[in-house]
Amino acid sequence: MDYANMKNSANKIELNTLQIGKLGELLVQYQLLQHGVESAHLTTDAGIDLVAYSIKAHAKTIQVKTNLQPKPAGGKGSLGLDWWFPEDSPAELIALTDISDNRVWMFTLSQAAEFSQQTSSGRHHMYMYIDAAVKATSGKPSHVYKFDDFLLENCVEKHFF
Repeated sequence: MDYANMKNSANKIELNTLQIGKLGELLVQYQLLQHGVESAHLTTDAGIDLVAYSIKAHAKTIQVKTNLQPKPAGGKGSLGLDWWFPEDSPAELIALTDISDNRVWMFTLSQAAEFSQQTSSGRHHMYMYIDAAVKATSGKPSHVYKFDDFLLENCVEKHFF
């Protein structure tokens, strides 16, 4: 098999939700470590995925939510990313990831709740449209570029130093 066929067959591999979630956790750990922040995965699922620590700040708990890639909003709409997370998360920080572009946004729990466009059945829903031309309807920021301040590389010092 030549390289092109290997690549095509590799792209057809489907990941299950546990694998996608693990990719998100590893991406957060990787980016944190690039900034000198140590982190460890918890072995039980209690709403906290990682504990992160830097020598300048106390340990902080993180819940990670992951998108493998953008998908059509509502199944037919403009491409976007979206995440659901519990209102009563025990974690101090919520990390939202986009595996396709290796992006991580990090919010305090109160910031994540503030920027969520919907809340239903004890869960917040945050979404980000990829295309800046899409008209926002929620009255809250809802485009990827509006959340640049929350990209991990732009807010890691605030949270850990």
